[in-house]
Amino acid sequence: YYKYNLYMAVAKHIIVKETEQELKILLRKQPIHLKNKVQMLLVMKKSETPLSKEALAKMLHINHNTAQKWRTKYCNEGIEGLLSDGRIGFKPSIISEELHQAIEKRLHSPKDAFTSYIDLIEWITENYMPSGINYQTINSYVKRNFGAKIKVARKSHIKKDEEAVDSFKKTSI
Repeated sequence: YYKYNLYMAVAKHIIVKETEQELKILLRKQPIHLKNKVQMLLVMKKSETPLSKEALAKMLHINHNTAQKWRTKYCNEGIEGLLSDGRIGFKPSIISEELHQAIEKRLHSPKDAFTSYIDLIEWITENYMPSGINYQTINSYVKRNFGAKIKVARKSHIKKDEEAVDSFKKTSI
């Protein structure tokens, strides 16, 4: 029979270049989703013996594959690479500044205001985007940017007769 220890994988020895103090300062500055990565470096720095990915995973309560990815990224790219976010940013809005201004003007107009999101979409399709726009896109955009709730009843009727209102006010006491 072979001795099991001869064929067991040896834990990868990774030298953490940053000091313990630097890592603690860095840990305080990180957003919550990056704290575990810095915590891993702290654990590796404090340990006298090399830690396997399984041991790191157990200490940090993460998956062993995640620990392996983080260790590899640190070895290849350093602390900057480990803490960098792979996402490149958000998509630009399909609603231009000109369209934004026009929507705002129509929403605040007592005579010209939209009565529904469908009205708004039809108006955008006719005047600005012949290809149209998704209902959910415009719904979210209007609520987010203007706090508008088109489906809520208005305080005064859109087509009311101003002269009738004035004569009513004069005759009623």
